[in-house]
Amino acid sequence: NGSVYTASIDTVTSLDVSSLSITDLTGIEDFTALTYLDCRNTLLTSLDVSANTALTTLFCYNNQLTSLDVSQNTDLDYLMCNNNQLTSLDVSANLALTGLQCHSNQLTTIDVSNNLALTDLYCGSNQLTNLVLTANTALEGLFCFHNPITSIDVTQNTSLTDLRCFFNQLPTLDVSNNTSLERLYCHYNQLTTLDVS
Repeated sequence: NGSVYTASIDTVTSLDVSSLSITDLTGIEDFTALTYLDCRNTLLTSLDVSANTALTTLFCYNNQLTSLDVSQNTDLDYLMCNNNQLTSLDVSANLALTGLQCHSNQLTTIDVSNNLALTDLYCGSNQLTNLVLTANTALEGLFCFHNPITSIDVTQNTSLTDLRCFFNQLPTLDVSNNTSLERLYCHYNQLTTLDVS
C-alpha cells in the first residue's frame, strides 16, 4: 500500500529503488540507519536526505532534480548526481567525499576546496567557466569536458592519472607537474602549444 512501519525500516542500511517508476521518496527520512541509497533512473523531482545523516553512498543520477542538499550528510563518501537539472551544488560540508559525479547538469560553479580526500571528479557537460583544484592534491581522475572553462590549474594535482578536459576554451594547459598522467584528452580547445615532455 506504499506504507511501512518506522520500526521495520529504522535499522535498514541499504536501499535500492533504482529504475522504478518512483516519483516521490517521502518517508525516506525514517530510514535513519541508511548508509547506501540508490534511487537512480527514477522520476524524482525532489529528494530530501537531510535526516539520513549516516549516508556514505548516494546514487541519484538520471532523475529530474533541480536541487540537492547534502549539507547534513557529512559521512558521504561517493555522490553520483549527474544527469539532473541542478543549477548549484554545495559539497563544502562533505569532507569525506572521495568521488563526485555531477556531470550533465546546469552548474555554473563547483567548489571542491574543502574536499581534500577527493580522488575522482566528473563535472563535464555543465556551464563551468573556472575550476579551482589547488587543494585537491589526492585527485587522480578529472573529467571536466564540455564546459566553457577558460582556465584550469592542475599543477598541484600530482597524483592525476586521467585528465579529460576536451571541448573547453582553454588557451593554455600546464601538465609539467603531472608526471603520473596516463591519459590526457585535451582536444577542441584553443591550445597553440602543449608540452608533455
